[in-house]
Amino acid sequence: MPRAGKLAAALALTLLVCAGLAPIAAAQTGLPLPRFASLRADKVHMRTGPGIRYPVEWVYVFRGMPVEIVGEFENWRRVRDWQGSEGWVHRTMLSGRRTALVTGGLQPLRTDPAPEAEIVARAEERVLARILKCEKDWCRLDLSGKRGWMRRSHVWGVYSNENIE
Repeated sequence: MPRAGKLAAALALTLLVCAGLAPIAAAQTGLPLPRFASLRADKVHMRTGPGIRYPVEWVYVFRGMPVEIVGEFENWRRVRDWQGSEGWVHRTMLSGRRTALVTGGLQPLRTDPAPEAEIVARAEERVLARILKCEKDWCRLDLSGKRGWMRRSHVWGVYSNENIE
């Protein structure tokens, strides 16, 4: 077999093996993918690949920021941030604590999950909130001690059909 043919066959075999391993890697923890988590530390490196030998693409300096886990490989999690950037973070840098970022400009925080409910505060876009509960179209949030309800469509960090108790 000519050298180019051998190289093409080896590449095809490598791709088949990697494709066959992808479902195993995605199921390592037994937790669903995708899922949300938050950053555990004030300084978290997001790398281009799952290991310290890969270059750092971003350094997050925002403890508690929500990220979406979209993949797993050993102790590494492929994450996506609210702006759509993706990369790899070590699992020890992630927390199961659920947080959200306010989106869509200035948003009201209400006393009850209803559009006519009294406004207790207004939150600027990109404000970090702790998710207390989500049901139907609303999420109960804690924004630095102010608690109330905000439309689910105005936060990033929770799925549209996800209930959080």
